[in-house]
Amino acid sequence: MNLTKTRLAGLTALLAGSLLAGSALAQTEVKLGYALAVDSHYGVAANKWQEVVEAETDGRYTFTHFPSSGLGGEREVLEGLQIGTVEATIVSSGTLSNFVPEAGVFDIPFLFRNLEHARAVMDGEVGDELLTKFEDAGMIALAWGEQGFRHITNNRGAIDGPDDMAGLKLRTMENPVHITAFETLGAAPTPMAWPEVIGALQQGTIDGQENPLSVITSAKLSEVQKHLTLSGHVYSPAMLLVSPDLWNGMSDEDKAAFTKGATEAVTAMRGFVDEVEASGVEELRAAGMEVGELSDEQKAQFQEALAAAYEQYYGQYDRALIEKITAVE
Repeated sequence: MNLTKTRLAGLTALLAGSLLAGSALAQTEVKLGYALAVDSHYGVAANKWQEVVEAETDGRYTFTHFPSSGLGGEREVLEGLQIGTVEATIVSSGTLSNFVPEAGVFDIPFLFRNLEHARAVMDGEVGDELLTKFEDAGMIALAWGEQGFRHITNNRGAIDGPDDMAGLKLRTMENPVHITAFETLGAAPTPMAWPEVIGALQQGTIDGQENPLSVITSAKLSEVQKHLTLSGHVYSPAMLLVSPDLWNGMSDEDKAAFTKGATEAVTAMRGFVDEVEASGVEELRAAGMEVGELSDEQKAQFQEALAAAYEQYYGQYDRALIEKITAVE
């Protein structure tokens, strides 16, 4: 009798251990890489994405965050998605056109009237169509995130018109649309991965950079830059993507959970951007930056100076697409 009880107890323990092991094996790690710190708009989106997915899948997917370019620059992370060494990422639009050229259309200077216009485009037919094109590039794009409108910081002086751009060594992303624009304005655009930027600014290798307020504040660029020009020259979306290896192994229910998580992450990200747009300028002034803002007349001068670049963009992108974007209410 005691022997039987002992055997039953052993079998019960073995079965329990097997179930626990099976449960552990059923968990899938999602390595999530992004360029900025946890307390940035990227981090806010990443945490919301994780929260929703883990709740919707009863913890079968667990997220491991790699903020502050812990998995490399954005191009490296996107290449990791393609080969399956990275499961998920939140990236700026800067490098996307290297994989899906049509995505570069959003980087045309002064294309969007304001934040409401930009969000209507990204959430509408144009944005949805471009998301689907990433599958052919070996990535699954789930949603358009947001960084806001880009502005220029530098250590050389105030920027009031196109002439002030002459010879300015300005860090840009690896983005041909941005590079063309700044070359046309007479600046010296310098493509550089984000992890190298702070050091280059400190050493004077470059004079400045351009980014939305959400990045300028979270990266504490006021510590290495003196002048901020609120130029609003380009709207800067972001994107939430997963690897095909991860996606193709999911059930429809799990895919829905990841998509829901990405959608809620975008809402959280935009909330962060709205807050920074409301408070960021005063925060940067308090930190010692000298702040100037381009008037509508000054922006018109920049647009006029960019005429040659616009001709290149019309040759590169479908003019009907550009006109469709500008027509969105």
